[in-house]
Amino acid sequence: MNKYNTINELAKKYESYTAENLSKVIRQKSLSTQEEGVVNELKRQMEEAGFDEVRIDKLGNVIGRIGNGKKIIAIDGHIDTVDLGNLQNWGFDPLGGEIKDGFVHGRGSVDQKGGPVAAITAGKILKEIGFPEDVTLLVTGTVMEEDCDGLCWKYLVEEEKMKPDVVIVTEPTNLNIYRGHRGRMEIEVEFFGVSSHGSAPERGKNAIYMASIAALEIEKLNERLLFDEFLGKGTVTVTEFKSSSPSLCAVSDYTKIHLDRRLTWGEDKELALSQVEEIVKDFNAKVHLLEYKEKGFTGYEYGMEKYYPTWKLEENHPVIKKGVEVFTSLFGKNPVVDKWTFSTNGVTINGYYGIPVIGFGPGNEVLAHAPDEKVPVEHLSKAAAFYTAFVLNY
Repeated sequence: MNKYNTINELAKKYESYTAENLSKVIRQKSLSTQEEGVVNELKRQMEEAGFDEVRIDKLGNVIGRIGNGKKIIAIDGHIDTVDLGNLQNWGFDPLGGEIKDGFVHGRGSVDQKGGPVAAITAGKILKEIGFPEDVTLLVTGTVMEEDCDGLCWKYLVEEEKMKPDVVIVTEPTNLNIYRGHRGRMEIEVEFFGVSSHGSAPERGKNAIYMASIAALEIEKLNERLLFDEFLGKGTVTVTEFKSSSPSLCAVSDYTKIHLDRRLTWGEDKELALSQVEEIVKDFNAKVHLLEYKEKGFTGYEYGMEKYYPTWKLEENHPVIKKGVEVFTSLFGKNPVVDKWTFSTNGVTINGYYGIPVIGFGPGNEVLAHAPDEKVPVEHLSKAAAFYTAFVLNY
């Protein structure tokens, strides 16, 4: 029997173990900055699986280590989730973690507690079949991603001095291999008018009109943004519009709009800001790139700009080629190599620090942030097999 058959058999053997572990994790509600329960549960699972070292860092990330070799492979999954939304849209308890009809049900099953739980099973299998001497495996359950993509890895690289040779990001890929996604940034534009009585609007300068004209120009800007053959087109849209005035019978003297900007290849922070600044240059307006700074559940405060760079690896990159080779050897077919629609921790891992990233995760991303979120149990065992084989073959 070859090693790939052995890996598949062990992943299948531990399929129920993996599903039960995920069920326990789903039952721990874990909004951003409120992940303590799920962090403690993952720590327990890593210790039970025989990891050599398990610790919780100052920000709240849980980090499990196996081995002490020079080649460092990290398998990352964020363990915070969005909220439940309207419970009437759910056909089951979103925090129940029910295992039924071949699925594990609940919030976070796809986005994205299934990935790190499958990585823990991979660690268990690797300990059982023999861990390669030249490798260190780090499994990271990371925090605050839903509020600020990549903040957790900014902390890991800059404060924990973690610099792996490769990171497997376990966001949902439907068991495809992903090699990039568009970046994004959050921009705020403030318009400063002059109030006057509503009966004589010509005496004032209406901030709502300034913002409205700018919003229509931003709509036009969206049509002419760059296009990349792999990642697609850059986009920009107004997602919030707020105004104030001294009274409802006075001209508005202040308006603020919020922009969601998605960045394709060749677009960056400077370009995106300059495009908006050009639109509002004739108004009394200020364009801001927003900042994120919050305390985690540990009480430690950390932050970064809300600029999340575009990243992609070429299809012939050694890490992607290795992933394809592992997938084909395990599953007897060629994988789909594609990209995420949304943003991941890859924005800092690769976008800021240039660490190679390969995406492979259980579940379909169309269920991310949606009601009736559920992940196939089979995806969990196949993900565990992939992570195991990748570590053995890297």
